[in-house]
Amino acid sequence: MALDAIFTFSYETYADARAREMMRPPDRILETLIAEQDSGAIGRLLVANPFRSVVSVAAHRVLRDQAAFPATATRHLVEPTRLARADSAAPEVVERQYAAYDRALRRAASRFALERPAVITTNPVVAGFAPLEWAGSVSYFGRDDWLTTPAKRRWWDVYAEAYARIARRGIAVTAVSKQIVDRIAAADPGGLRGPSAVVPNGVDPREWLGPAHPPPAWFAALPGPRAVHVGTLDSRIDVEGIASLARARPELSIVLLGSVPDEREVAPLRRVANITIAPHVGRAELVAVLRAAEIALLAHRRTPLTEAMSPLKLYEYLAAGAPVLAVDLPPVRGLGPRVLLTEDVAAFARATDAALALGRAPESERERFVDENSWRSRHRVLLDLALPAVADISPR
Repeated sequence: MALDAIFTFSYETYADARAREMMRPPDRILETLIAEQDSGAIGRLLVANPFRSVVSVAAHRVLRDQAAFPATATRHLVEPTRLARADSAAPEVVERQYAAYDRALRRAASRFALERPAVITTNPVVAGFAPLEWAGSVSYFGRDDWLTTPAKRRWWDVYAEAYARIARRGIAVTAVSKQIVDRIAAADPGGLRGPSAVVPNGVDPREWLGPAHPPPAWFAALPGPRAVHVGTLDSRIDVEGIASLARARPELSIVLLGSVPDEREVAPLRRVANITIAPHVGRAELVAVLRAAEIALLAHRRTPLTEAMSPLKLYEYLAAGAPVLAVDLPPVRGLGPRVLLTEDVAAFARATDAALALGRAPESERERFVDENSWRSRHRVLLDLALPAVADISPR
């Protein structure tokens, strides 16, 4: 008999995932779960948004301004609500908040007739604080080390306690890097009591196989060689290093492609002639840019956060066939000779000629990389841990 499953997002909703074209790791996990359900490997599937305020959920329903969830007779979306959208920063209050989230999930599971479902959550607070004693199994997937994320500093005490509880409760842990698994293990003196595995990011073959489409006109007009960094342009970006690279290699057109949460982060780079800060683009345009670029850049600072990341962009760079210049961070190592590692971004200038000499990967090599690093192949490890034969597991 196929297992029933519940999947919970971390801090974004299903509508958010659709708006960004299902490109982040939690979005990809959901796509895999839906495909597994369609194949008969999963029975009923319940997808849960994080807490949202009653007012905002009601407003979106009236306005109908968000993507509809693909519900079926055995697949449903639940939207837990409360008066305030944000979590408390006090662990004792969070415990009460996520007991309420637990009750909302349990009611939805009962309403839709899920039997001892396997819960897969990408929210560490759900994994640590929601009791979930009625579930057949619980697993946590970490896409970031929330305990070192500057934007989440207010909640670091909550994350520290959540990590400790995850370790003590024997919850199965998968994460994009060993550093995240180790961080959770270190949160409790006894370490992890449950199984764990590293599940790096991957790529979607549907996006990367087949003939390349022409890049957008603004990119085609830039003089070559063109070096592209993709991703949110925030505190992770080494602004000084990028400026140094631009000065040392004035013949290089450097493109920073992504959203800018805080203009102050990138303002110094707008004054550099051979740097283009392009707006966030859709997936098709991003793929076209990367398949035309001469070099791809992983231009991060070295911080506890970046040292725990599995940069999604790196796998997409290699899927595009571009040679890569990357800062030497632990999750970046061992990905082959087309990733040239340097001590920092400023040192990219010395490695640029070597990257250009590599050129674009032969098509057969590029296609092999895409096949070997697909999301579906990545998620097999996660599913093996997250969807055990729960019928024989007694409630925790």
